[in-house]
Amino acid sequence: MDKKKIIIAPSILSADFSSICEALSVIESSGAEWVHLDVMDGFFVPNITFGPKFIRDIRAGSSLIFDTHLMIHQPENFIKDFADSGSDYITVHYEASLHLHRTIQEIKLSGKKAGISLVPSTPVEVLEDILPELDQVLVMTVNPGFGGQTLIPFCVDKIAKLRNMCDRKNPDCKISVDGGVNNDTISVLKTAGIDVAVTGSAFFSSLNPTEFVKILKNR
Repeated sequence: MDKKKIIIAPSILSADFSSICEALSVIESSGAEWVHLDVMDGFFVPNITFGPKFIRDIRAGSSLIFDTHLMIHQPENFIKDFADSGSDYITVHYEASLHLHRTIQEIKLSGKKAGISLVPSTPVEVLEDILPELDQVLVMTVNPGFGGQTLIPFCVDKIAKLRNMCDRKNPDCKISVDGGVNNDTISVLKTAGIDVAVTGSAFFSSLNPTEFVKILKNR
């Protein structure tokens, strides 16, 4: 891999929701390029977070890319809502949408970038046919639902396999990683071939978020 700069996407999930505007300001000033928004329904994953109104309300507080990750059952029922809320990327789970191609097309018809996410137990090979249609693949390196978890080691091999697939079938597709991303794990993730690093607990617990972002980009 070359030494390209990766995109840093702090996850609002780990912010203090009572000071969300301040959290957005910290992200903006840190040098990060994206804001990651984890939407959970308490059904597909064992947690509940927020919906499209939350995203709509904070959209005016940031000029960064809003990367919306729908960890919800049957996301196809909510694409328009999240598109209208101000999301730039909308990512749905392979495991949550039966007619996945139709869902991806709906995201694109709404004028948004389309992504698919995989939980740790889902192999990347399931994306072979649909990969040319995608703008992003989000590899979960922890079991989704809660922040602050440790990266699952075998997921690094998944990223490397996906990098090879993307290079063959869709070089413009971004590979994003979410789960256990910090200054200890970023090097191996970069080597595996990521383009976007989602970081939550490590970012918001950092004493100097700007320096933390620099470390992730340059290590």
